[in-house]
Amino acid sequence: MSIFDSHSEERQSGAQERYLQANNEEFNTVFGYPNNTIKTSKYNVLNFLPLNLFEQFQRLANAYFLILLILQLTGKWMAGISSQSSRVAVVRISQDETSLYKKKETRSLDPKEGELLLMAAWPQFSLTLIPQISSLAWYSTVIPLIVVLTITAVKDAIDDLKRHQNDNQVNNRSVLVLMNGRMEKKKWMNIQVGDIIKLENNQPVTADILLLSSSEPYSMTYIETAELDGETNLKVKQAISVTSEMENNLKLLSAFDGEVRCESPNNKLGKFTGILTYKGKNHILDHDKLLLRGCIIRNTDWCYGLVIYTGPDTKLMQNSGKSSFKRTHIDHLMNVLVLWIFLFLGSMCFILAIGHGIWESKKGYYFQSFLPQKEYVSSSVVSAILIFWSYFIILNTLVPISLYVSVEIIRLGNSCYINWDQKMFYAPKNTPAQVRTTTLNEELGQVKYVFSDKTGTLTQNIMIFNKCSINGTLYGVVYDKNGQKVEVSEKTEKVNFSYNKLADPKFSFYDKSLVEAIKRGDRWVHLFLLALSLCHTVMTEEKEEGELVYQAQSPDEGALVTAARNFGFVLRSRTSETITVVETGKTKIYQLLAILDFSNVRKRMSVIVRTPEDRVMLFCKGADTILCELLHPSCTSLRDVTMEHLDEFAVEGLRTLVVAYRELDNSFFHAWNKKYNEACLSLENRENKIASVYEEIEKDLVVSLLGATAVEDKLQDGVPQTIKTLNKAKIKIWVLTGDKQDTAVNIAYACNVFEDEMDELFIVEGTDDETVQQELRSAMYKMKPESLLESDPINTYLATKPKMPFWIPEEVPNGNYGLVINGYSLAYALEGNLELELLRTACMCKGVICCRMTPLQKAQVVELVKRYKKEVTLAIGDGANDVSMIKAAHIGVGISGQEGMQAMLNSDFSFCQFHYLQRLLLVHGRWSYNRMCKFLSYFFYKNFAFTLVHFWYSFYSGFSAQTVYDTWFITFYNLVYTCLPILGLSLFDQDVNEAWSLRFPELYEPGQHNLYFNKKEFVKCLVHGIYSSFVLFFVPMGTIFNSVSSDGKEISDYQSFSLIVQTSLLWVVTMQGSRFQRTGAPLRWTPPRRGGARATEGGAPAVASPRPSRESTARDSLHPSRREPERWASTGSPVGRTNAPSGGAARGQSRLDHQPRSCRGDRALPTRLERRGAPSCPRSNAIPGGFETPPPSPPPQDRPR
Repeated sequence: MSIFDSHSEERQSGAQERYLQANNEEFNTVFGYPNNTIKTSKYNVLNFLPLNLFEQFQRLANAYFLILLILQLTGKWMAGISSQSSRVAVVRISQDETSLYKKKETRSLDPKEGELLLMAAWPQFSLTLIPQISSLAWYSTVIPLIVVLTITAVKDAIDDLKRHQNDNQVNNRSVLVLMNGRMEKKKWMNIQVGDIIKLENNQPVTADILLLSSSEPYSMTYIETAELDGETNLKVKQAISVTSEMENNLKLLSAFDGEVRCESPNNKLGKFTGILTYKGKNHILDHDKLLLRGCIIRNTDWCYGLVIYTGPDTKLMQNSGKSSFKRTHIDHLMNVLVLWIFLFLGSMCFILAIGHGIWESKKGYYFQSFLPQKEYVSSSVVSAILIFWSYFIILNTLVPISLYVSVEIIRLGNSCYINWDQKMFYAPKNTPAQVRTTTLNEELGQVKYVFSDKTGTLTQNIMIFNKCSINGTLYGVVYDKNGQKVEVSEKTEKVNFSYNKLADPKFSFYDKSLVEAIKRGDRWVHLFLLALSLCHTVMTEEKEEGELVYQAQSPDEGALVTAARNFGFVLRSRTSETITVVETGKTKIYQLLAILDFSNVRKRMSVIVRTPEDRVMLFCKGADTILCELLHPSCTSLRDVTMEHLDEFAVEGLRTLVVAYRELDNSFFHAWNKKYNEACLSLENRENKIASVYEEIEKDLVVSLLGATAVEDKLQDGVPQTIKTLNKAKIKIWVLTGDKQDTAVNIAYACNVFEDEMDELFIVEGTDDETVQQELRSAMYKMKPESLLESDPINTYLATKPKMPFWIPEEVPNGNYGLVINGYSLAYALEGNLELELLRTACMCKGVICCRMTPLQKAQVVELVKRYKKEVTLAIGDGANDVSMIKAAHIGVGISGQEGMQAMLNSDFSFCQFHYLQRLLLVHGRWSYNRMCKFLSYFFYKNFAFTLVHFWYSFYSGFSAQTVYDTWFITFYNLVYTCLPILGLSLFDQDVNEAWSLRFPELYEPGQHNLYFNKKEFVKCLVHGIYSSFVLFFVPMGTIFNSVSSDGKEISDYQSFSLIVQTSLLWVVTMQGSRFQRTGAPLRWTPPRRGGARATEGGAPAVASPRPSRESTARDSLHPSRREPERWASTGSPVGRTNAPSGGAARGQSRLDHQPRSCRGDRALPTRLERRGAPSCPRSNAIPGGFETPPPSPPPQDRPR
């Protein structure tokens, strides 16, 4: 049976696999694969208007105004009918003036009626098309709606036009395609599945193609994947040998008729499974054979490829789907408030409709003499219903249509401030801070929890080989002539590698004993360094003789291979089948039999090679927790010694890996290799089958532990100071890392996540759910004993089994604590019955370290806090393993570091250094939050004051839906008259400058509690608006009521009254805008005494102190750190406080060794972290609350008043 017959029903069966044949367009057309055209645009000429309008009217406010417009414009055929809702003006009619308005009959009015403000006909009817309910001209609704829709549509059209231009540029690129035995140029858009194309150096890859051959040896091709994952280091792909033989022979390529069976299109960049059937044999295909669209060919003259996926099926386009849309807490609050406004609007309309019904039933009939109607509505109920909708239209400005547009303008402006901030620009990489999501700016001012990766985020991710342990011997420690340990410094003598012509001149090492062991031929040292030079995925490039450049996919690999290079085991070159190593001057070629890839689950990688002596060796490196489980029992004593060395490395904050090997029997390897090939040829569940085969050969590493490596990853500049500042702002830092526990804890002390003065450090390391629960409850009992009682309010609430979602309130512990939990224990703690106990325990701690975590666990921890805490979370990381938690948090921040740019590409904000985070939050975040709160408070206030004047006026107009203002004034009130002042305030306001925002992080707290705009503040705006509208109506009414000019003419007419109210309204709401500038925490300035004020680094005088907002005054008055002022040095640090030493200063000794062993509590360990019951450390200089004794009071001229 031909492949035509066997697979012709693929499309009907779901197309779980893809089938194609090279150079067979007729066959490939059967499956209906798309061409290579890409389309990232949303609209075209025909569908732009309807589709864009449909999207815009999904917004509640726009839909509301559309309904109002329909009410005004739908009933054109009813325009001839009139009713009581025709426009009237207010005049005062005395009893003797009633005869002027008598039409068909004369009757005397009651004296009480004669003194009322009655109705007089407006000279002409309006142009509205449903006069029964519409009291406003149609343009009063149409113009604001059109302006808002037009602004949004123009922005969308410009964005989409750019996408169209980019699409056309890409689709019309040309590429060489093999057709009829020769190469012809074709546009990218015309490429089809099954075509064979030719790519040249520096040319982008047209589609996802299977590499067939190239100009390089062994058909290797170098590519750059920056457009896919942001990584600029070159990666290598290699064709399978059966196709590499064709090279650039067009005759052979034209005759190639291989059939490919592979997985269906997906978005997994690092995964591809398929089988090539050629000349009756099956060949394994994986992601190393596939060139993805978006890559660029580098250092390769030419290569040929078979097109597998085209256009929308390529992995690049599969990954271009929309990410989840994040909304701020204020967005959610605004939706609730808009619904409140709708209810308030409906209630007012209902009250006014009832009032009209009562008025109509008692007095409406008598006004027929003055206001003759063509058809009189005798039913007051019908009239009241019509009036209800009339007021629904008149009071529509309670729901301001321009609110959302103004909010977007403010967010865009605040985003530009972040992009333009020179103090967040990283000059070494020429990279500014970047706002990738403009809708989250004000959320930056409300962050309570920060989840941070360690490597590359808190540290530099620039790895330096520091120490190693080989066969139980420690190398890397320097001793003097007396045998005393010497701290390494710039003056320490370095090892001279001049004997090695291939050594890297930048590499530094200080322990000469390792070089001596190499020279005397120590077998274990040689085997250890050989393992480092073979077990990796590093690619080499030799530009000139002896000038080697390593392309490593991770900094760890680069550091280890460079170390082996300097010690005499030089990786010279590699292919898909061989690795060439220069061992102490002798060149040896190792046959590469298999690579057992690293993964976050395996946490190790292995290579199997055949040595020149025809021995089959497996070299493995990975995490100690994983490899120790694979070691043979005979390694116990060596393992214990090595683990002690690992503890010493971890205490110094070094990154560690264990190195092991195993010699394999030829027959065993051949049997295993057969299983491995079968697993690779499987298209179903291939990854699990391969992992099982990997496990089989890596276990029982008989007498094979070689040693361990220790790599130094220095802290980034300013990390300890940044975390200390964020802690002052009541922001809690949780470090989520995959490193070992000791390393993570010591980094936490160096970074000020943990402090030496903490009461206790809790360590959760249980291996079952019962033990984990006991450890969590023990910690909760020490921090807050009543938290375990049934009478505890939270326990009482949880006992009721509340429905989701519900919030766990903040709990205050009785001291200062820290928590450490490993990934194994975390797996139990994240289960349903323990997750709340984990959350309550962790949230009471000052700092939390979660170590040995998988990327999934990082996201689960973030989701846990989001689910039960009504707080804003921020996740920050630099690697692909951080993407899951960055997407899970309310705000994701990506560090553009050494591990590519996947984290940055999936983030909402990005920059290059961790210490920029304090500026992002405390300056830009706080300003954005304050500005947005002021804008919303003022915006709602001015619209309430504007709209509710109609409510008071209705009592004087017979509830007839008469408007107070001129129609054009209503139209332009929000669009013109009142928009610029509040936009200026919302874009440029700074309650305090950036220097004070950073100096007093406590100013950040109101945002965390959302004190400046919430439901309570909204009600205040409503009450303020009601009061203002009351004054704005009744003061002018009382002023001109029954008044005449000097010549005796009546001046209490409708137009004069309307003009007075309009003018007064504009003055009042504009001047009231200044009141909203006090929402923040303004400074109380004290004039400097003679001699001037002391200048500070930020340029602000040192005589100013913050005046807390009224919401926090009582709280701050009890806070010891705010009762006693501090003097500030020019460095910005308070005099009298001791800054935590940097990572470099603490290196060489444990952060746990700063106190006597008896005072360390749970931290008392020189080698391993163990649970201990030692008492807490004394605090000789402490005051209640854990603060140090304040410094002496400053001189009188320096003290703030």
